[in-house]
Amino acid sequence: MVLATLSFALMGALTKLLGNRYPSVELVFFRNFIGLIIILLSIYHKPVIQIGGKTKLLLFRGSIGATSLFAFYYCLTKMQLAVANTYNLTYPLFIGFFSVVLLKANLSWKQWLSIIIGFAGVLFIFRPDMNYPVKYHLVGLYSGVGTSLGYLSIHYLGKYYDRRTILLSFLAGGLILSCFSFLVSAFYQNPSYDFFLASFIMPQGYDWLLILCMSVIALIGQSFVTNAFSLGKPAVMGTLNFLQIPFSWIAGMILGDANYNLYTYIGIFLVLLSGIWMSQLSNNR
Repeated sequence: MVLATLSFALMGALTKLLGNRYPSVELVFFRNFIGLIIILLSIYHKPVIQIGGKTKLLLFRGSIGATSLFAFYYCLTKMQLAVANTYNLTYPLFIGFFSVVLLKANLSWKQWLSIIIGFAGVLFIFRPDMNYPVKYHLVGLYSGVGTSLGYLSIHYLGKYYDRRTILLSFLAGGLILSCFSFLVSAFYQNPSYDFFLASFIMPQGYDWLLILCMSVIALIGQSFVTNAFSLGKPAVMGTLNFLQIPFSWIAGMILGDANYNLYTYIGIFLVLLSGIWMSQLSNNR
Protein backbone atom coordinates (compact mmCIF):
# COMPACT_ATOMS: atom_id res chain seq x y z
CA MET A 1 0.00 0.00 0.00
CA VAL A 2 2.93 2.31 0.69
CA LEU A 3 4.25 1.57 -2.80
CA ALA A 4 0.78 2.34 -4.18
CA THR A 5 0.66 5.74 -2.50
CA LEU A 6 4.18 6.51 -3.71
CA SER A 7 3.13 5.53 -7.24
CA PHE A 8 0.07 7.78 -7.15
CA ALA A 9 2.11 10.67 -5.74
CA LEU A 10 4.60 10.28 -8.59
CA MET A 11 1.72 10.01 -11.07
CA GLY A 12 0.31 13.26 -9.69
CA ALA A 13 3.68 14.98 -10.00
CA LEU A 14 4.03 13.88 -13.64
CA THR A 15 0.45 14.97 -14.32
CA LYS A 16 1.12 18.41 -12.87
CA LEU A 17 4.35 18.71 -14.83
CA LEU A 18 2.63 17.75 -18.08
CA GLY A 19 -0.36 19.95 -17.21
CA ASN A 20 1.79 23.01 -17.88
CA ARG A 21 1.71 22.11 -21.58
CA TYR A 22 -1.29 19.82 -22.11
CA PRO A 23 -4.93 19.96 -20.95
CA SER A 24 -6.00 17.52 -18.24
CA VAL A 25 -8.52 15.93 -20.63
CA GLU A 26 -5.69 14.86 -22.93
CA LEU A 27 -3.74 13.36 -20.02
CA VAL A 28 -6.81 11.31 -19.07
CA PHE A 29 -7.04 10.18 -22.69
CA PHE A 30 -3.48 8.84 -22.76
CA ARG A 31 -3.74 7.24 -19.32
CA ASN A 32 -6.91 5.38 -20.28
CA PHE A 33 -5.75 4.52 -23.81
CA ILE A 34 -2.58 2.82 -22.60
CA GLY A 35 -4.42 1.13 -19.75
CA LEU A 36 -7.13 -0.10 -22.10
CA ILE A 37 -4.57 -1.78 -24.36
CA ILE A 38 -3.01 -3.58 -21.39
CA ILE A 39 -6.38 -4.78 -20.06
CA LEU A 40 -7.51 -6.00 -23.50
CA LEU A 41 -4.26 -7.94 -23.89
CA SER A 42 -4.87 -9.47 -20.47
CA ILE A 43 -8.40 -10.51 -21.42
CA TYR A 44 -7.14 -11.94 -24.72
CA HIS A 45 -4.54 -13.96 -22.85
CA LYS A 46 -6.99 -15.11 -20.17
CA PRO A 47 -10.69 -14.65 -21.06
CA VAL A 48 -13.02 -13.39 -18.34
CA ILE A 49 -15.38 -15.73 -16.48
CA GLN A 50 -18.35 -13.87 -15.01
CA ILE A 51 -22.09 -13.94 -14.37
CA GLY A 52 -22.92 -10.52 -15.83
CA GLY A 53 -26.44 -9.15 -16.05
CA LYS A 54 -25.85 -5.71 -14.51
CA THR A 55 -25.20 -3.70 -17.66
CA LYS A 56 -26.74 -0.43 -16.43
CA LEU A 57 -24.70 -0.47 -13.23
CA LEU A 58 -21.57 -1.29 -15.25
CA LEU A 59 -22.24 1.68 -17.53
CA PHE A 60 -22.79 3.86 -14.46
CA ARG A 61 -19.44 2.74 -13.06
CA GLY A 62 -17.75 3.60 -16.33
CA SER A 63 -19.30 7.06 -16.62
CA ILE A 64 -19.01 8.13 -12.97
CA GLY A 65 -15.46 6.83 -12.77
CA ALA A 66 -14.47 8.63 -15.95
CA THR A 67 -15.95 11.98 -14.91
CA SER A 68 -14.40 11.80 -11.43
CA LEU A 69 -11.03 11.07 -13.06
CA PHE A 70 -11.54 14.12 -15.30
CA ALA A 71 -12.12 16.17 -12.15
CA PHE A 72 -9.13 14.72 -10.30
CA TYR A 73 -6.70 15.28 -13.16
CA TYR A 74 -8.00 18.80 -13.64
CA CYS A 75 -7.30 19.57 -9.98
CA LEU A 76 -3.83 18.02 -10.22
CA THR A 77 -2.96 20.43 -13.03
CA LYS A 78 -4.55 23.51 -11.42
CA MET A 79 -4.09 23.17 -7.64
CA GLN A 80 -1.36 22.28 -5.19
CA LEU A 81 -0.85 18.51 -5.27
CA ALA A 82 -1.68 17.92 -1.62
CA VAL A 83 -4.90 19.95 -1.90
CA ALA A 84 -6.00 18.07 -5.04
CA ASN A 85 -5.31 14.72 -3.36
CA THR A 86 -7.10 15.80 -0.19
CA TYR A 87 -10.26 16.58 -2.14
CA ASN A 88 -10.06 13.22 -3.93
CA LEU A 89 -9.53 11.40 -0.63
CA THR A 90 -12.75 12.76 0.82
CA TYR A 91 -14.41 9.72 -0.79
CA PRO A 92 -14.69 7.74 2.52
CA LEU A 93 -16.81 10.58 3.91
CA PHE A 94 -19.12 10.52 0.89
CA ILE A 95 -19.28 6.72 0.98
CA GLY A 96 -20.60 6.99 4.53
CA PHE A 97 -23.08 9.68 3.51
CA PHE A 98 -24.36 7.84 0.43
CA SER A 99 -24.55 4.58 2.36
CA VAL A 100 -27.18 6.23 4.53
CA VAL A 101 -29.01 8.11 1.77
CA LEU A 102 -28.97 5.44 -0.96
CA LEU A 103 -28.46 2.15 0.88
CA LYS A 104 -30.31 3.00 4.10
CA ALA A 105 -27.30 1.94 6.18
CA ASN A 106 -27.10 2.73 9.89
CA LEU A 107 -24.04 4.65 11.04
CA SER A 108 -22.84 4.93 14.62
CA TRP A 109 -22.48 8.31 16.29
CA LYS A 110 -18.70 7.95 15.96
CA GLN A 111 -19.01 7.51 12.18
CA TRP A 112 -21.27 10.56 11.94
CA LEU A 113 -18.74 12.54 14.01
CA SER A 114 -15.99 11.37 11.66
CA ILE A 115 -17.99 12.61 8.66
CA ILE A 116 -18.63 15.97 10.34
CA ILE A 117 -14.92 16.38 11.13
CA GLY A 118 -14.07 15.56 7.52
CA PHE A 119 -16.48 18.09 6.09
CA ALA A 120 -15.19 20.66 8.57
CA GLY A 121 -11.75 20.04 7.06
CA VAL A 122 -13.17 20.60 3.59
CA LEU A 123 -14.61 23.93 4.75
CA PHE A 124 -11.19 25.02 6.00
CA ILE A 125 -9.76 24.32 2.55
CA PHE A 126 -12.87 25.69 0.79
CA ARG A 127 -12.90 28.89 2.83
CA PRO A 128 -14.16 32.42 2.03
CA ASP A 129 -10.70 33.89 1.34
CA MET A 130 -9.84 31.21 -1.21
CA ASN A 131 -6.57 30.98 -3.10
CA TYR A 132 -8.34 29.35 -6.05
CA PRO A 133 -11.48 30.11 -8.07
CA VAL A 134 -14.68 28.53 -6.75
CA LYS A 135 -14.74 26.28 -9.84
CA TYR A 136 -11.53 24.54 -8.78
CA HIS A 137 -12.96 23.71 -5.36
CA LEU A 138 -16.24 22.46 -6.79
CA VAL A 139 -14.45 20.24 -9.29
CA GLY A 140 -12.26 18.95 -6.45
CA LEU A 141 -15.29 18.07 -4.37
CA TYR A 142 -16.83 16.28 -7.32
CA SER A 143 -13.72 14.12 -7.66
CA GLY A 144 -14.39 12.86 -4.12
CA VAL A 145 -18.12 12.40 -4.75
CA GLY A 146 -17.58 10.57 -8.04
CA THR A 147 -14.90 8.33 -6.54
CA SER A 148 -17.20 7.34 -3.68
CA LEU A 149 -20.06 6.42 -6.03
CA GLY A 150 -17.62 4.51 -8.22
CA TYR A 151 -16.35 2.47 -5.27
CA LEU A 152 -19.89 1.74 -4.09
CA SER A 153 -20.78 0.43 -7.55
CA ILE A 154 -17.63 -1.73 -7.63
CA HIS A 155 -18.73 -3.35 -4.37
CA TYR A 156 -21.84 -4.74 -6.10
CA LEU A 157 -20.38 -5.27 -9.57
CA GLY A 158 -17.67 -7.50 -8.11
CA LYS A 159 -20.31 -10.16 -7.47
CA TYR A 160 -21.23 -10.35 -11.16
CA TYR A 161 -18.20 -9.31 -13.21
CA ASP A 162 -14.53 -10.08 -13.55
CA ARG A 163 -12.39 -7.33 -12.03
CA ARG A 164 -10.89 -6.60 -15.46
CA THR A 165 -14.35 -6.05 -16.94
CA ILE A 166 -15.10 -3.45 -14.26
CA LEU A 167 -11.76 -1.74 -14.91
CA LEU A 168 -12.43 -1.93 -18.65
CA SER A 169 -15.69 0.00 -18.23
CA PHE A 170 -13.81 2.72 -16.34
CA LEU A 171 -11.02 2.98 -18.93
CA ALA A 172 -13.40 2.84 -21.89
CA GLY A 173 -15.63 5.50 -20.32
CA GLY A 174 -12.72 7.89 -19.92
CA LEU A 175 -11.49 7.23 -23.43
CA ILE A 176 -14.92 7.82 -24.99
CA LEU A 177 -15.50 11.02 -23.02
CA SER A 178 -12.03 12.30 -23.93
CA CYS A 179 -12.68 11.75 -27.64
CA PHE A 180 -16.08 13.42 -27.30
CA SER A 181 -14.39 16.40 -25.65
CA PHE A 182 -11.88 16.72 -28.51
CA LEU A 183 -14.71 16.52 -31.06
CA VAL A 184 -16.87 19.18 -29.38
CA SER A 185 -13.84 21.44 -28.84
CA ALA A 186 -13.22 21.46 -32.58
CA PHE A 187 -16.46 23.43 -32.99
CA TYR A 188 -16.96 25.09 -29.61
CA GLN A 189 -14.49 26.73 -27.22
CA ASN A 190 -15.30 28.03 -23.75
CA PRO A 191 -12.59 28.51 -21.07
CA SER A 192 -15.23 28.12 -18.34
CA TYR A 193 -15.57 24.43 -19.25
CA ASP A 194 -11.86 23.66 -19.57
CA PHE A 195 -12.26 20.83 -17.05
CA PHE A 196 -14.12 18.92 -19.76
CA LEU A 197 -13.61 20.64 -23.12
CA ALA A 198 -10.10 20.83 -24.56
CA SER A 199 -8.40 20.65 -27.92
CA PHE A 200 -5.89 17.88 -28.56
CA ILE A 201 -2.25 19.01 -28.57
CA MET A 202 0.26 16.65 -30.17
CA PRO A 203 2.96 15.79 -27.60
CA GLN A 204 6.50 16.75 -28.49
CA GLY A 205 9.88 15.18 -27.77
CA TYR A 206 10.46 13.69 -24.34
CA ASP A 207 6.85 14.47 -23.34
CA TRP A 208 5.93 11.15 -24.95
CA LEU A 209 8.14 9.40 -22.41
CA LEU A 210 6.60 11.36 -19.52
CA ILE A 211 3.09 10.50 -20.71
CA LEU A 212 4.01 6.81 -20.97
CA CYS A 213 5.55 6.87 -17.49
CA MET A 214 2.48 8.63 -16.04
CA SER A 215 0.12 6.04 -17.54
CA VAL A 216 2.16 2.99 -16.57
CA ILE A 217 2.81 4.27 -13.04
CA ALA A 218 -0.93 4.85 -12.59
CA LEU A 219 -1.60 1.21 -13.57
CA ILE A 220 1.19 -0.01 -11.28
CA GLY A 221 -0.31 1.97 -8.40
CA GLN A 222 -3.75 0.53 -9.08
CA SER A 223 -2.25 -2.97 -9.12
CA PHE A 224 -0.56 -2.37 -5.77
CA VAL A 225 -3.86 -1.12 -4.31
CA THR A 226 -5.73 -4.20 -5.52
CA ASN A 227 -3.12 -6.57 -4.11
CA ALA A 228 -2.91 -4.68 -0.81
CA PHE A 229 -6.65 -4.79 -0.20
CA SER A 230 -6.76 -8.48 -1.10
CA LEU A 231 -3.94 -9.37 1.31
CA GLY A 232 -4.31 -6.95 4.22
CA LYS A 233 -7.01 -5.70 6.55
CA PRO A 234 -9.21 -3.06 4.90
CA ALA A 235 -8.89 -0.65 7.83
CA VAL A 236 -5.09 -0.74 7.76
CA MET A 237 -4.99 -0.43 3.97
CA GLY A 238 -7.51 2.41 4.02
CA THR A 239 -5.43 4.22 6.60
CA LEU A 240 -2.19 3.79 4.66
CA ASN A 241 -3.98 5.11 1.57
CA PHE A 242 -3.93 8.56 3.15
CA LEU A 243 -0.14 8.60 2.86
CA GLN A 244 -0.89 10.01 -0.59
CA ILE A 245 -1.39 13.42 1.02
CA PRO A 246 2.06 13.84 2.67
CA PHE A 247 3.78 12.17 -0.31
CA SER A 248 1.95 14.56 -2.64
CA TRP A 249 2.88 17.49 -0.42
CA ILE A 250 6.56 16.55 -0.76
CA ALA A 251 6.25 16.06 -4.53
CA GLY A 252 4.45 19.39 -4.84
CA MET A 253 7.14 21.23 -2.90
CA ILE A 254 9.80 19.74 -5.21
CA LEU A 255 7.82 21.02 -8.21
CA GLY A 256 7.55 24.48 -6.67
CA ASP A 257 4.11 24.49 -5.00
CA ALA A 258 3.79 27.53 -2.78
CA ASN A 259 3.69 27.11 0.97
CA TYR A 260 0.24 26.36 2.35
CA ASN A 261 -1.40 28.76 4.75
CA LEU A 262 -2.70 27.81 8.21
CA TYR A 263 -6.28 27.21 7.03
CA THR A 264 -5.13 24.69 4.43
CA TYR A 265 -2.93 22.83 6.92
CA ILE A 266 -5.85 22.58 9.37
CA GLY A 267 -8.20 21.39 6.63
CA ILE A 268 -5.79 18.71 5.39
CA PHE A 269 -5.22 17.49 8.96
CA LEU A 270 -8.96 17.23 9.67
CA VAL A 271 -9.62 15.30 6.44
CA LEU A 272 -6.72 12.96 7.27
CA LEU A 273 -8.04 12.44 10.81
CA SER A 274 -11.61 11.77 9.71
CA GLY A 275 -10.59 9.47 6.85
CA ILE A 276 -8.33 7.33 9.03
CA TRP A 277 -10.94 7.19 11.80
CA MET A 278 -13.70 6.27 9.34
CA SER A 279 -11.54 3.46 7.92
CA GLN A 280 -11.01 2.05 11.40
CA LEU A 281 -14.68 2.36 12.39
CA SER A 282 -15.89 0.75 9.15
CA ASN A 283 -13.65 -2.26 9.74
CA ASN A 284 -14.89 -2.72 13.30
CA ARG A 285 -18.59 -2.80 12.37
